[in-house]
Amino acid sequence: MSEKTFKEKYLAGEIEFDEIHRLTSQWGFSDTTMTLREYLGLNADEEDVWIEDSDEALQEMLDRQKK
Repeated sequence: MSEKTFKEKYLAGEIEFDEIHRLTSQWGFSDTTMTLREYLGLNADEEDVWIEDSDEALQEMLDRQKK
């Protein structure tokens, strides 16, 4: 995939975290065969934190990865 994922864009400071909601909706209406995790560029641990804890917990986890 040549287009950057949500995670890549977020870590690069190109988008705000709240874009995750728009992209999740976009994924839901797309024909892609990718899982939501793949579509957003998240790894399994990040997906688990997001699902089991909260948006905020995922954002904190990603913020620790920013350069």
